[in-house]
Amino acid sequence: MDIKLLPARIDDLKQISEKSNSPKFIGFLTAEETAIAVKRFSINEKHTVFGGYEGAERVMLGVLPDWCDDPIFPITAITFTYRTCDKLSHRDFLGALMALGITRETVGDILIEDGRAVVFVTSDISKFVLTQIEKVGNVGVTLSEGYDTPLPQMGKKLECSETVASVRLDCVVAAICNMSRTQASEKITDGLVMVNSVCITKPTLSVRAYDKITIRQKGKFEILSCNEMSKKGRIILKYNKYI
Repeated sequence: MDIKLLPARIDDLKQISEKSNSPKFIGFLTAEETAIAVKRFSINEKHTVFGGYEGAERVMLGVLPDWCDDPIFPITAITFTYRTCDKLSHRDFLGALMALGITRETVGDILIEDGRAVVFVTSDISKFVLTQIEKVGNVGVTLSEGYDTPLPQMGKKLECSETVASVRLDCVVAAICNMSRTQASEKITDGLVMVNSVCITKPTLSVRAYDKITIRQKGKFEILSCNEMSKKGRIILKYNKYI
């Protein structure tokens, strides 16, 4: 997606949604694109993001009319199955999809484990993908719509622990990214931090257990707990870092 044209596309989408009185969608968007998109909305303009599952990195933006609170996103999950001895990477799957001539914004997260991958795509191309791909790389694959839980994990996790003075978002970001609180606050206000797939621009937001935080150029983190106190009266922050 041409990031320079994204604001104009979103403004057009808002007009279309208002005139048709129906939800309209665009995406999938990267974290940077999502930050730009969210800034195009005033406090009274309804919008939401979703990537097909909770905590998705690439998300679709939904522009909503006043009556709509729980839109059905046009996202379809496709499961690829193959022999567990065959090793396939994110690049392999993305290459197979791009070889079909579709655009990158029609493909969301690609989650991979041994013998199985789940790929999220826009619903308008799902049937095409299901009928056109027989191999990924040199590996034969079987495709089916939907997925079985649990989903493959998005990367490996490293469990970490820090102490913080507060569970404010700027304090947490500063701790997990090893930066000053001022630097963390700037990242947040610049729209470079997402919590549970939503761009957050308020440093004062309170972080809770199980929140997933994505920080541009720093990675993705999952809060495990933040309710224990150290002997010095600081909060013990336990979290996973995706590596």
